[in-house]
Formats: sequence, structure tokens, C-alpha cells
Amino acid sequence: MAEANPMLSLDALTFDTAQAALEQGCAAIRAGETVFDLGGVRAADSSGVALLLAWQRRAQDAGQKLTFINVPDNIDALTHLYGLDGVLARS
Repeated sequence: MAEANPMLSLDALTFDTAQAALEQGCAAIRAGETVFDLGGVRAADSSGVALLLAWQRRAQDAGQKLTFINVPDNIDALTHLYGLDGVLARS
């Protein structure tokens, strides 16, 4: 299994951080990263959920399978609220 990407040591996946995080994640995907560790994320909103889905789509478009580890409870709660249970690949 690929190692988690240390570059994604973001503490928030929110509207304010989404654009920069999107760019960082896409760069990591282009570099061949397939596991994103979300253990450092302390705040997330609906923009964060959209961001994870965008990263997942970018990886799929590149022929890769992206896996998220240490997904925060608030991301799980939001995906459940939006009816997206099981959409984000987990390890």
C-alpha cells in the first residue's frame, strides 16, 4: 500500500481552505499519491466534502484509486447527511 501523503497535513477543509487544498491534492495525485491521511483535519464543512469528492474524481480520471484514512467524524456526519455514505473510499 502507498504511504499516506504527508503534504496533506491540513487542519481544515472548509470554504476558506478549499482552493489551496484542491491544488495541493491534485498535485499529489499527479505525483502518484493514492492515500490521503485526514487525521490532522480539525474543521470541515460542506466544501470539505466537495473537496474530497473532487480529489477522488481527479484520481479516477488519472486511472488511480484514492483512499482516505483517519477521516474525521464531522466528515462522516456530513456525508451521511448528504446521502453519500460509502462514496468516499476508505482504508
